[in-house]
Parts: sequence; C-alpha cells; structure tokens
Amino acid sequence: MFQHVTDAKITKAILKEFTSWFEEYIVSDVIIVGGGPSGLVAARELAKDGLKTLVIEANNYLGGGFWIGGYLMNTLTFRGPAQEVLDELSIPYKEAEQGLFTADGPSACSKLISAACDAGVKILNMTKFDDVVLRNDKVEGVVINWTPVSALPRQITCVDPVSLESKVVIDATGHDAHVCKSLEKRGIIKLKGFGPMDANSSEDLVVEKTGEIFPGLFVTGMAVSTAYGIPRMGPTFGGMLFSGKKAAKLTKDRLLTCRV
Repeated sequence: MFQHVTDAKITKAILKEFTSWFEEYIVSDVIIVGGGPSGLVAARELAKDGLKTLVIEANNYLGGGFWIGGYLMNTLTFRGPAQEVLDELSIPYKEAEQGLFTADGPSACSKLISAACDAGVKILNMTKFDDVVLRNDKVEGVVINWTPVSALPRQITCVDPVSLESKVVIDATGHDAHVCKSLEKRGIIKLKGFGPMDANSSEDLVVEKTGEIFPGLFVTGMAVSTAYGIPRMGPTFGGMLFSGKKAAKLTKDRLLTCRV
C-alpha cells in the first residue's frame, strides 16, 4: 500500500528539511520565547505581516496552560470581548453567562497552533532559553540549548549552547519570565513578582503593561504580571490573547521606526 522508502532516506529527509529552515532562521526579525497563548498569538500576527518569526519552546508541545485550563479541567474561560479573537481563529465557544465564554482546551489550542503555523511561524520546541544576546545595551537575540541537556546532571554534560540573532525578542514565558530574569540576574532590570489571583484586575493590567521592558525586549502574557507585580489571572485567557496582539503591534511599530 505505501511507497517503499528506506529508513536511511527517511532520516535524510528529516535532516535536510530541518537544517534548511533552521539555517534560515539563525537570524530572524523576531524571536518569541514561549509557545503559550500570548506567544502564539503574537507570532501569528507578526508572521501574517511577513516578518520572519521564530518561537522557542522548552517543552515538546505548544500551548502552555491553553491545553488544560484550570485544575486539570480542560475547559477554558474568556471574558468579553475575547470572543472576538475566538471568532477570528474559528474557535467554537459557548456563553456560560453574560460576558463569560467557555471553549474546549484541546480544540482552542490546536486551532491557535494551526493558525500560527499557517501564517508562517517557525517553531523550535524542546529548546530551552539559556541567555540573551546583549550588545550596546540592547537585546539582539537569544542563547539556546536542547532542553534535555539542562535536565542531565551537570557533571556529565558539557554541551555549549548556540546563539540566534533577531531585531526584537519577546518574553512569553509566563510566570517564570525567563528572558526578563536573565537581565535581572545582571542587575539590569528589577522584577516585582506576580501578585495573588484576581482576574478582574489582572487581565486589564496585563494588556495595559504589555510592551518594551528593555531596548529590544518586549514582554507579553503572564510574564508581564511577574515583571510589574500584577495579580495572576488564573484560568481565564482573554488577557493572554489581547496581550499577544498588543505585543505584536508594538513590535511592528518598533521595527518600522528602526527602518525609518
């Protein structure tokens, strides 16, 4: 039934395709660290406008909490007007009560991933952010390594990372805010840490504070909460979607300014 192809040819096809596009994205317009909802939304918006966009994800899956919602119950909640983004992505949803909507986690997440890929986003999963490329007081890329390397005892691993360059980096690593923390460790910026859960204040504040935290570095999603001491929002995701859209817009504005 299937075409006869040797195992060696299968390996060769994988290697050829991966190295081909990976080499092209060693230098990108935008690198987004974190493949959760805010990172994927931002990536889609940027790639749609023709910007070379790469997503770095430490796990072997994308979507973060968008897969499972709260308390391992895979129902997501969104407060209006987030249903407008759900409509844009063709994600089915129900109105639980006025202004509050629910969607199936796996369905919503798979559609968002598909939309990002369809827009031209490239993804490096099982790839862990290690550090920033910092030149002339500006973030100009990231240092990465395979995720399994960091999971091994240090005494049996001696694998140097590699660097990727970009015009802008977006920290979409959630509460961990890994990219921002790499600057904090050097005393360059100071993060406040996220506050206790309060969805009503958190979502608006996260969107409001989404933006450039240091030259060349933008922050989106729950990394915004960690950066500015904003309450966490729990399993409601409208703020993630709108934060991603805002991060993309501000990034495009910055890149346009740089070209002038």
